[in-house]
Amino acid sequence: MPKTTISVIKADVGSFPGHSRTHPKLLEKAAKMLKEQRGKLLIDSFVTHCGDDLELIMTHTQGVDNINVHRLAWDVFMECTKIAKSMKLYGAGQDMLADAFSGNVKGLGPGVAEMEFEERASDPVLIFMADKTEPGAWNFFLYKIFADPFNTSGLVIDPSMRKGFVFEVHDLMEKRMIMFKCPEEIYSLLAYIGAPSRYVIKHVFTRDGEIAAASSTQRLSLIAGRYVGKDDPVMIVRSQSGFPAVGEVLEPFCTPVLVAGWMRGSHHGPFMPVGLCDANMTRFDGPPRVICFGFQICNGELIGPADMFDDVGFDRVRTRCNELADIIRSQGPFEPHRLSLEEMEYTTLPAVEKDLMARWAPIPE
Repeated sequence: MPKTTISVIKADVGSFPGHSRTHPKLLEKAAKMLKEQRGKLLIDSFVTHCGDDLELIMTHTQGVDNINVHRLAWDVFMECTKIAKSMKLYGAGQDMLADAFSGNVKGLGPGVAEMEFEERASDPVLIFMADKTEPGAWNFFLYKIFADPFNTSGLVIDPSMRKGFVFEVHDLMEKRMIMFKCPEEIYSLLAYIGAPSRYVIKHVFTRDGEIAAASSTQRLSLIAGRYVGKDDPVMIVRSQSGFPAVGEVLEPFCTPVLVAGWMRGSHHGPFMPVGLCDANMTRFDGPPRVICFGFQICNGELIGPADMFDDVGFDRVRTRCNELADIIRSQGPFEPHRLSLEEMEYTTLPAVEKDLMARWAPIPE
């Protein structure tokens, strides 16, 4: 039996009102276009949204970076962009940074997370989708899931996990990558992933080379050279039977973590896990949200989804996130609520600085 590939590809092609949520007509169009490929290019598909991002979940046997699968996603986003423009939705097509498809959506704007694997007797997969934040937002959680025994007890008591995992880290500025074997290289790993604006975890593997997790690492500002919207990453995590249990994968999201993004992509804010019904950005265009859909994979079929954060077990972290939002919002335009100057180079601040440049004068000695 051929290996199964899961491709999660997302883009902001327009929303209402402002950057709040995805219009139902876009979801309907995307679902229809993917459904037409079922039994042809695709085995199965599911369409949803997180905030203003249209999320395409597809299964197939074509492998990662397949030109036809990526072209299909591109075509879906372009058709939905036409609808968004006809309705004057906000930011219509803002993630589509090119006029034509060029073999792969990477570098064209949409975010991509993919993995190919041989299905096990039972293969639970969790798909995380975020809005109003950057790819490095996953760093903390992937570390906790795959390297922290205080979170994942299986690293201590499960013989199939005691060897640990291997982290593939990308340097988004220098376009280079490095592999860290954990637990023995945990400190070296943390030295880099603690700077999530530059270093991001792309993949996690078992020590035998089996894929465990994959994330999107596209940075829109680095592709476009200017601020065009936040990256809003996606992530795929396999669980159980040699991987962390479903509950161990979800547990780190009970900690309210501050991530970069929020309003105009220029602020730090609490990363709030919510069910789909609450994945609409309102307060200060946020706070940043994350949803998680759980599936069983059966011969490429998506059995599900289960809305994993639609659970009272996460009520307390949502309350704490709201409290953090109150605290950090009270700081207004001051750091650390506003991002550091280095990160603000990729937002709207440079345009303000350009207008004021001629007014600066030397300080008299």
